[in-house]
Amino acid sequence: MKLEEKVKATIKKYKLCNKKQKILVALSGGKDSTVVLYLLKKFGYNVEGIHIDLKIGKYSEKCLEKIKELCREQKIKLHLYDIKKEMGSGMCYIRTSIQSKNKKGQIKNCAICGVLKKWILNKCAKKIRGVDVIVTGHHLDDESQTFLMNIFKGSPKLSANSGPKTKNILNKKFVTRIKPLFYVAEKDILKYSKEKKLPINYAGCPCAIDSYRIQIREFMRNLSTKKKENLMKNFDDMSEKISKNKDSRMSYCDICGEPTRNKVCKKCQLMSVC
Repeated sequence: MKLEEKVKATIKKYKLCNKKQKILVALSGGKDSTVVLYLLKKFGYNVEGIHIDLKIGKYSEKCLEKIKELCREQKIKLHLYDIKKEMGSGMCYIRTSIQSKNKKGQIKNCAICGVLKKWILNKCAKKIRGVDVIVTGHHLDDESQTFLMNIFKGSPKLSANSGPKTKNILNKKFVTRIKPLFYVAEKDILKYSKEKKLPINYAGCPCAIDSYRIQIREFMRNLSTKKKENLMKNFDDMSEKISKNKDSRMSYCDICGEPTRNKVCKKCQLMSVC
């Protein structure tokens, strides 16, 4: 199945979104989020983009340049979140501050960045009038890596909320996230992005140097797309059983008021030591 047909089939099968909704695409400047925005626009969906400027030197500048070019070409409204302006510092300073003051052991770069970006996206989506869903560019390789990581950690239940559509309980303060590229291989996204000559920063994040995901990615590098698809088929088969055992509690953070399963959300836990 060709890439475009696979994305259409995923949207239809899992009822990810419809053309009456306002769809906010999280744009990093890389190939995955760029391709998913391009596809949704091509398919006739009502899309807008949002970019979190992490202020990681030249890398962030290049990402923002490419995103602006993309949105200009596609005539798509772009929302920008300047992390230095909104949080007082760039991601590198925030991250090193958290790591230097954390007494429970080293927290990996990507873990900190991931928590903050999820919090920011949900917060911003609620401020943009009429947003129904947030789209991310996660693909087959990302998802198979995550599933395998959770198995290796002995915690498959961590995958309970995963899937093409987030499985959190409905909550007025939580904007549903969807992943139209969930079953598309990374190599196919790369090929498609180059065929369409889309404006993309193909350089990887310079801070992504120490995560467990990188180890798993290397482990899986030589696996065929078919084997990755089989891994996710097993995930699909297990997901209903896993979901029955997940923690379905949902309350609000005592500090920021955002949805969380604990008294204090992960973002505020991290920032409290910053």
